[in-house]
Amino acid sequence: MSAGTCGNRVRAVILDMDNTLFDLVGAKYAACMAIAREAGCGNAEDIFSYFLRGERGFEDPLNIRDFLEDHGMPDSGLIARCTRMYQEVKLARIHPYPEVQNTLRALREQGYPLALVTDAHRPEAVSRLEKTDLIGLFDHIVTHEATWQKKPSPVPFQYALKLLGVPPREVIAVGDSPRRDIAPCRQMGMITVYARYGDRFSQRGDRGGAHFAIDSLGQILTIINGVGIRERTQGYPCAADSRLP
Repeated sequence: MSAGTCGNRVRAVILDMDNTLFDLVGAKYAACMAIAREAGCGNAEDIFSYFLRGERGFEDPLNIRDFLEDHGMPDSGLIARCTRMYQEVKLARIHPYPEVQNTLRALREQGYPLALVTDAHRPEAVSRLEKTDLIGLFDHIVTHEATWQKKPSPVPFQYALKLLGVPPREVIAVGDSPRRDIAPCRQMGMITVYARYGDRFSQRGDRGGAHFAIDSLGQILTIINGVGIRERTQGYPCAADSRLP
């Protein structure tokens, strides 16, 4: 069994979680809209921008407190209410992309071990996978607590490979971030697949430096079976050629 023109037998699959299996950004945006309505100030864009600042993590709920305090609303009750609302709405709005459940089940039926590698902490990862009915489809779930390293560090992926017991050249890695998923996995020698559908910054035809690019997770089955999709990297910059921070 081969993957396109890569020529390696595929024995396992590593997948990213957020925005690869479901639209986390869209869910967060909906939660920010709910906060704006509850607080009566700002809008979803204003609140979402606080999660993008880099001063705190993209997942840190303290971004909500910062927003409210900066807008003259330091009331601890309002902060607690908005934070709780944010978590509830975000989780409620998470749904698997079309084809995700069926594709993961098909991979398991074909005998491929599946590992999930995410920067999310385990409680958040488990709640999202339970909400989307995906948690029972993975053989291994590598969350931030497993290594205390975040992508694009290769360490979480190395840990997943150790759990799988498969050399990198025989693993397909799927993710929506060229920098955080594709670059480290390609440098490690894995067959890389850019989940272009989950990257809001992608452009038509962009391969993100990966061997392959897909517009739905179901296309991974075609790649693994080596039918109809060929590796075309010439003319596209490879993210793995860039120096990682």
